Amino acid sequence: MREIVLDTETTGFDPESGDRIVEIGAVELHNHVATGRTYHQYINPERSMPQEAFEVHGLGDDFLRDKPKFAEIGQAFLDFVGDAKLVIHNAAFDMKFLNAELGWMNLPKLPWEQAIDTLEIARKRFPGSPASLDALCRRFAIDNSARTLHGALLDSEILAEVYLELIGGRQPDFALSAGSQQGGGAAGDSWRPSPRVKPLPARITEEERKAHAEFVAKLGEKALWSRA
Repeated sequence: MREIVLDTETTGFDPESGDRIVEIGAVELHNHVATGRTYHQYINPERSMPQEAFEVHGLGDDFLRDKPKFAEIGQAFLDFVGDAKLVIHNAAFDMKFLNAELGWMNLPKLPWEQAIDTLEIARKRFPGSPASLDALCRRFAIDNSARTLHGALLDSEILAEVYLELIGGRQPDFALSAGSQQGGGAAGDSWRPSPRVKPLPARITEEERKAHAEFVAKLGEKALWSRA
């Protein structure tokens, strides 16, 4: 199963009022494991950058002036995405911009059902709790200290970790997917997931550990594991 974790940066909030995409970052997953393959592109928006947007991502007119226009990279972006599911935080925002840009080029738009919205998943899993990317990083003890400004590729890499935690943690299927059971294709035969570079930290706090120990102590001989 191929998925693309994706993020964009823009000049504002509404493509219909003239706002444009200025950066796309994406990370490829295979069976919920990062393959190391990424897509990253800065884009000339063909308009000036509002100060409010510049303060969010730090991409200014001088930096973007010599970057390619979306019309020059749109097809390459679609080729990278293919028919993979798109994992996006607040998918409605990014899909709205991507489809506006693709529509202006008369290229095929991305179907809405192709997107997986991690914001929606987080709100269902943790109702009433903050569901921003930073809040989810704190919840799952994911290091986002490098995120001083929004950046599409960095945010997509962080979102990939958040997504894997939201769906239950990184659990490769040990080649038991339908493709590998049927002989698979070239990718199924040659690709193997690499081990996690840094083990996930324990989610049990010291207070929870102490509370559990006190609870077990109160059970005394009633506890099954205390019986001979």
